[in-house]
Amino acid sequence: MTPGVRILSTVLLLALGSIAAFVARALSVPLPFMLGPLIVVGALISTRAAHIVPQGYRFPQPLREAFIAMIGLMIGAQVVPELFADLPNLLISFGALTAFTLIALAGNYTLFRRVGGYDRATAFFAGAPGGLYESIALGEAAGADLPRLMTQQFLRIVVVVSVLPIGMSLYLGAPVGSSAGVSMASAPVPWNALPWLALAGFVGWVLGRALRLPAPQLTGPLMVAAALNLAGLVHLDVPPWLVNLAQVVIGTALGLRFAGIGHRMLLRGAALALASVAGMLALAAAIALLLRPLMGVNFDTLLISFAPGGVTEMGLIALSLAADPAFVAMHHILRILITVVAIGALGPRLR
Repeated sequence: MTPGVRILSTVLLLALGSIAAFVARALSVPLPFMLGPLIVVGALISTRAAHIVPQGYRFPQPLREAFIAMIGLMIGAQVVPELFADLPNLLISFGALTAFTLIALAGNYTLFRRVGGYDRATAFFAGAPGGLYESIALGEAAGADLPRLMTQQFLRIVVVVSVLPIGMSLYLGAPVGSSAGVSMASAPVPWNALPWLALAGFVGWVLGRALRLPAPQLTGPLMVAAALNLAGLVHLDVPPWLVNLAQVVIGTALGLRFAGIGHRMLLRGAALALASVAGMLALAAAIALLLRPLMGVNFDTLLISFAPGGVTEMGLIALSLAADPAFVAMHHILRILITVVAIGALGPRLR
């Protein structure tokens, strides 16, 4: 395949992904800029119209990893000193979050292994209650069944960020999340800040690889952004349009990897995802009820802090509830980090 054909194919796929993203946003789909391209590219091209993509085409990995680094910077930019003001309460909830992550991982592994019939590696990484990109990267390296792994991880997010806002809306009697028209968009970021973002992302990428971090393209930039914020050196703001573009690139790239997945696998995966998410939300609710009198934090805030969904959508729900979005985001960031450490440490034992 010539470079020209590869570039043209990439541009056309991203254009299709962008259209899908805006349609998904118009339809109030959760995480529209990632799930829109993922659904359209994955369902239309990878499973129904594979002949549209040139033979031997592969999405440019450096492009995908560069935008994953932007997501890492966005998450790391939310780690600010104010998050640690109430350290005793944080230690209580972080301890509970560690227990939640490990129990959810064990429960999901049992579900996917015993009920789903997945092999050990696929069941383990598919059951990770967070760290979508890391789970896929580490699972692929461990020899997991990639289509099934990706199906379960994406369905986890789809189910959580779809069911939880609807459930909370019914519980509170008012819409929450993106359905309430809430946005996490920050003040406009000047164009001269973009080179610094690129530099921070590149340094984090290199550092993550040097330290052999799991999914270094995400965790390295995350650590750099968090360190700069906590040290008071600079606060990195990732413009919303860049975050949206990153999600389009990531969703399009991952959608192409659904080749060969049919309706039976999707239906089976959806049933398993519903059972998995139901168990994790029940566990999150139980922990929230236990922590509420100890921490003096309301049940709603604790529930969305422990729910295994996307950082962005959970933040939107937090804003709708007038909860502390930084408190919620910190818990989701920590859940991702705990999950990454757990699957990174335990995953090699499955071989």
